[in-house]
Amino acid sequence: MKVAFVTPELDPLVPRTQLAEFSRALPRALASVHADARIFVPRTQNLKLDALNELRSVGSVTVRDGETRTTFGVEAATLDGIPVVMFTHPTYFARRNAYGNDEGPYTDNWRRYAAFSRAVLESLVLLDFEPDIIHCIDWTTGLLPILRDLEYAEAKPEHPASQCGTFFQIHNLAMQGLFERQILTHVGLPHRLFHFHGGFELHGKVSFLKAGCEFATILGTHSAAHAQRIQEQDRGYGLEETFRRRSKELVGIPSGIDYQAWDPSNDPHLAEGYSLKDKVLAGKKKCKLALQTQLNLDKGARTEVVAMIGRFDADSGFELISEILTAVLERNVEVVLMGGGHPDIHERLRTLETTFQGRIRVIEGYNVPMAHVVMGGADALLLPSHYHPGNALAAIAMRYGVVPVIYGASGLEDYVVDLGTNARAGTGFHFQSFTGAGLLEGVDRTRALYKDPELWRTTVLRCMKQDFSWQATAEEYLKAYRRVTRRTKPTKSGTR
Repeated sequence: MKVAFVTPELDPLVPRTQLAEFSRALPRALASVHADARIFVPRTQNLKLDALNELRSVGSVTVRDGETRTTFGVEAATLDGIPVVMFTHPTYFARRNAYGNDEGPYTDNWRRYAAFSRAVLESLVLLDFEPDIIHCIDWTTGLLPILRDLEYAEAKPEHPASQCGTFFQIHNLAMQGLFERQILTHVGLPHRLFHFHGGFELHGKVSFLKAGCEFATILGTHSAAHAQRIQEQDRGYGLEETFRRRSKELVGIPSGIDYQAWDPSNDPHLAEGYSLKDKVLAGKKKCKLALQTQLNLDKGARTEVVAMIGRFDADSGFELISEILTAVLERNVEVVLMGGGHPDIHERLRTLETTFQGRIRVIEGYNVPMAHVVMGGADALLLPSHYHPGNALAAIAMRYGVVPVIYGASGLEDYVVDLGTNARAGTGFHFQSFTGAGLLEGVDRTRALYKDPELWRTTVLRCMKQDFSWQATAEEYLKAYRRVTRRTKPTKSGTR
């Protein structure tokens, strides 16, 4: 099975969000089950090249860009033995980030990623690569399926792009790539497809995410339960009708986590390694003390440390945290927040640091080594988002013996068993009301359990026993890819 894996992020080259880790881990897992996976990524500003091997120029491709044409340089390298193809462009990517800057998303993101999508498709001849599958992720690659259909399957039937099918991965449903209708002419999309039922119109605008959902061969999300839930009213971010209509082509595949990168038994970032063999969790206790020391938190061994890792915005559920943060700090709980957000939010958090000295620390941005330290030392992890694009943080938390607190209808309930409903198998806490009060109740439930050291230790060890390996995940993706090829593989005559 040959897979072209197209992503705007790739750890450690472009580590913007959790998508970067997913984009590195899945191709590596696919290679372990004998798939030929290659990663296609734009070469954006500050892209880190240190981890790459055998970097070389392959050539260039020229593609349509509005009324004119534009040229991308194509470079090849390897990462963990996996081929990586990077696309360089002096205007669209070389001096800019993947999505935007401190002022917000770039206003021409539609043009940047339409051109990038075309460059990916056109590069297949240059690379002498004939994929069976093009795996697209989120709105930045949402035009790939329809461009493949219109400009290759119909117009260039002998081109490698016409010979493959598309798998569209919904990693973050909340980010939809919405742009004004006027862009249609510039990106070369026919106005006849600008309609809600079966087209790419959403809320009166062009939705790159909806285009991917409508025109890809098979759609994927991060769990079977989530695949069902997004078909329900008000759960699919406006795409419920699309998901219901395409329910037979919609699959839910849980993500794995990289057990080499996230292994508390030999994590170089931790003060001391620990594993299930450490029945009294002595190593984790030392990691907690190290975290408290490094962040200048009070060093009470029996004071619960609660963490949150993610952006400080509505998509992450941060409005719930901000609503209850003072109440949590008044409950003798220490809080560690890691993420980025508007400067005004950071200013308010700094005020809380001053008011509750030794009880709260804010780490700006996503720092991978520090994320390991936080996971090693935290007792509980808050995951209050209304919708989770993946299970990575929850899975990593449990691997490190950190008890998750999740919204009970977020898509994570497949992975985190509620201790309130199943005390013998529970691995975390669900809160059912998406309110500050609901989240605070979840925090209070962790506090109640934490006061019983033996029950807490049993829960932590149970969390650490959970298996979220990539091996099983890769096998499930191969099954989904075979569904794609059965639907799209051309006959010997070149017809479908």
